[in-house]
Amino acid sequence: MSRQTMPMIGPEEIAAAAARVTPHVRRTPLLRLDGPAKCELKLEHMQVTGTFKARGAFNSLLSMDVPAAGVAAASGGNHGAAVAYAANRLGHKAAIFVPTIASASKIDLIRAAEGDVRIGGDRYAEALAACEAYQADSGAISIHAYDAPATIAGQGTVALEWEADSKGLDTVLVAVGGGGLISGMAAWFEDRVKVVGVEPEGSCALHAALDAGHPVDVEIDSIAADALGAKRTGELNLAIAKRYVADVVLVPDQAILDAQKSLWDTARLLVEPAGATAFAALASGAYRAAPGERVGVLVCGANTDPSKLGALLA
Repeated sequence: MSRQTMPMIGPEEIAAAAARVTPHVRRTPLLRLDGPAKCELKLEHMQVTGTFKARGAFNSLLSMDVPAAGVAAASGGNHGAAVAYAANRLGHKAAIFVPTIASASKIDLIRAAEGDVRIGGDRYAEALAACEAYQADSGAISIHAYDAPATIAGQGTVALEWEADSKGLDTVLVAVGGGGLISGMAAWFEDRVKVVGVEPEGSCALHAALDAGHPVDVEIDSIAADALGAKRTGELNLAIAKRYVADVVLVPDQAILDAQKSLWDTARLLVEPAGATAFAALASGAYRAAPGERVGVLVCGANTDPSKLGALLA
């Protein structure tokens, strides 16, 4: 996709999204960590529904005319919970298609927001195909998890808010699934702040796309797959990443588990594997900060099975 044909998403569109979503979402706090992994954390896992996804969901719904059939979304869990929550708050029906790998805790979140949960295959790509078929039959409007201008602009409000509240950042580390969050944040920061993506080794759609020069399918095998398990990044996400994302680094699952435990031990933060993935890059040395570099790390999600988290922390 050329710059000429790419839908425009930049600071103006993200500022407009912030005006829409601010009455409906939380302004999440910052936390400074000292020690070997010195950084500033943006605690977006404290957002409504437990992830940044509510920002894109509200911006999408507030930017469109929603039909009587309501909305539909395919999700590993977090996007679906956010769409169901936003739809419920705004008075719309929501059908959410999830893969079998979606955690019970995330499915419970969708149902708590009165979303109609439907199982759509074993992986996100299959859930997306089922969602698209339902949309065609029912007339419901679809909200894409990452490859849509309104979603990207909504997620970009994280960066707008962070820059306004921070004393200054040189670099931000951002976990990547399909690419909606990192492309939205990069579109806001442009060249003012270095944006670095972090993906699990077993789920690296953006890294593979940047290597190939275009979106490609990847195999998914990671403990963070229920949140970072997109098989293929989007065209729009990749176009923005090519322009504004400085690098994408990969971390093994063990580094993510270690980062989960470290966030609890050092800051008493309970997060899901995806929420610890960006911190894993800094804590494991996959990303090495230069002397004096002011690094920010996005903690993006809190929705995990309590029994699994308890076993890890024990």
